[in-house]
Amino acid sequence: MGKDVIIACDFASREATLQFLDRFTGKKPFIKIGMELYYAEGPQIVRDLKARGHKIFLDLKLHDIPNTVKKAMAVLSRLDVDMTNLHAAGTRAMMEAALEGLTRPDGTRPLLIAVTQLTSTSPEAMEKDLLIEKPMEQVVMHYAKTAAASGLDGVVCSPLEAEAVHGACGKGFLTVTPGVRFADGDKGDQVRVMTPAQAKAIGSDYIVVGRPITAASDPVAAYERCLSEFVG
Repeated sequence: MGKDVIIACDFASREATLQFLDRFTGKKPFIKIGMELYYAEGPQIVRDLKARGHKIFLDLKLHDIPNTVKKAMAVLSRLDVDMTNLHAAGTRAMMEAALEGLTRPDGTRPLLIAVTQLTSTSPEAMEKDLLIEKPMEQVVMHYAKTAAASGLDGVVCSPLEAEAVHGACGKGFLTVTPGVRFADGDKGDQVRVMTPAQAKAIGSDYIVVGRPITAASDPVAAYERCLSEFVG
């Protein structure tokens, strides 16, 4: 399983998404479909982009009772996505149910990864809002180890956490990392960032890149630069 760059297609419509992806006349990039696009266009946008040859990470972060998540994952699996996710906070029972629902009759399934803590959650918010008093790093590692014990394939994490996750869960446990920016680029609202080359060096398996590619004057060139720096 090689490293890859996933483009976050955080667009509000099918039209804007296709207009962006039409620029890629060569290699079809691995893309992420998040809540905004999925809720705007529904499952048909997944079918359409799969038909165009793209691998798809469906980023919906499921979190509900185990039976509901199991049934929802069975539906998402039929969309033939390549990767999807859930919140590790849903507990081991929910993660195991999700895997069961995601697995097709022939035994195949998309990759399933867990969100440990959202990058927008501060230690102060964890303590005041969630009554979680353990240090952030300890919480993230515990959630990652629980996800691994549940049979999941990996976690979404900061590139700064990828090395520690591999240390706790093994090299084969995938790390999917947002928060990647070019060294000479705008960090936007991201504070804890790494360049593609730095993410490669610390062992990220996949990087998710949005605005440095989607907002670039030449998105294809920006994507190819990302590939070059991260994959080599």
